[in-house]
Amino acid sequence: MTEQPSLSLDALGHGPADRRLAVLREVGRAGSISQAARSVGVSYKAAWQALDTLSNLAGAPLVERAVGGAGGGGARLTPAGHELLAAAGAMDAARSQLAAQWRPGGAAGAAALALTVRTSMRNQWPCTVVALQASGPVVRVQLAGGAPAEAALCVWARITRESSELLALRPGLAVQVLCKATAVRVLAAPGQGASAPDNHWAGRAVRVARGELGDEVAAQLAAGVQMVGLAPPGSRLRAGSRVLLTIDESAVALALPVA
Repeated sequence: MTEQPSLSLDALGHGPADRRLAVLREVGRAGSISQAARSVGVSYKAAWQALDTLSNLAGAPLVERAVGGAGGGGARLTPAGHELLAAAGAMDAARSQLAAQWRPGGAAGAAALALTVRTSMRNQWPCTVVALQASGPVVRVQLAGGAPAEAALCVWARITRESSELLALRPGLAVQVLCKATAVRVLAAPGQGASAPDNHWAGRAVRVARGELGDEVAAQLAAGVQMVGLAPPGSRLRAGSRVLLTIDESAVALALPVA
């Protein structure tokens, strides 16, 4: 008898409202991945992406092919899939109980929600989706965050259409923007009046740590956001230096707070 792999609850990191869990739940109900996709309102490809991601996070297969039947076959949950949904229900009940006792609000509430996502990415900010630009399999997402409003941080992210569907992105939706410090490039700022393309932000260095592989620079942006990135080794930047920070759109990740 083959031993079943142990289930990791890392797959529950974003709460029961996550569309990935909704896809898994519908597969268990309908016995069909295509039907689950229609019920949740995502494409068949996005449904498969959801199941693959959940299986990777859980460390065990959650769905298996079902052979035969009136429809010629379908899909069914594995024991690990049923276990994951049961755990999701228990965590939902616990969240509901906590929500009844504490209602987060303001900056402290946003920070508390951000702490539910554990990641090595040092740059994290609450933002709001402004617009979506779809082109084939890719979606460009425009986001705004920071303060004051007249100097809002404008961020662009480039994700797949399936990821956009599974996150149910829409204008006005609050999200967390994340990016690795090693993906942020820091350079000495050009002269005044120079135009800056997307995902280029002017700031002022507040801390600089020298290193053989690059100088780590923590900078304060006009939008009131702190950002950490790397300058070339021997950059000669120091606290107070005017800097320009830039990141590729594909290196920007989006996350939803736990529901």
